[in-house]
Amino acid sequence: MKALVQRVTEASVTVGAETTGSIGPGLLILLGVSGEDGAEDARWLAAKCASLRIFDDAGGKMNLSVKQTGGEVLVISQFTLYGDAARGARPSYTGAAHSTLAEDLYGEFLAALRKEIGAERVQSGLFRAMMKVRLVNDGPVTLMVESGRKK
Repeated sequence: MKALVQRVTEASVTVGAETTGSIGPGLLILLGVSGEDGAEDARWLAAKCASLRIFDDAGGKMNLSVKQTGGEVLVISQFTLYGDAARGARPSYTGAAHSTLAEDLYGEFLAALRKEIGAERVQSGLFRAMMKVRLVNDGPVTLMVESGRKK
């Protein structure tokens, strides 16, 4: 499982004309699921993202997590994180999980993240929908975090 984590001053997602999620300062997480992932990966990755110390403390050092700052999180499903563009011009997405597994683990990630930082602080996009994501990256600070790294 992969999470592209971006520190933002604000972010939102719309599906059609409807805004399905909108946050102020916090994290925008693009979440990709592989066919080899399971519920343990989702829970581990949610805890890791909630604990990343990428927000400034009073001394200006990145020493605080979104959990500590009271920031919000917007999570967007993103199967293209498993795109492989090594050959040709059209990426292959065979590394991405089938939609049924991906949706289940996306839900597991959201539930675990809500448990970590509070349900009211977590917003999301709509799984399998065409979405418009808007964000103002803060820093910019962007990290790729992968659940496989824990093994």
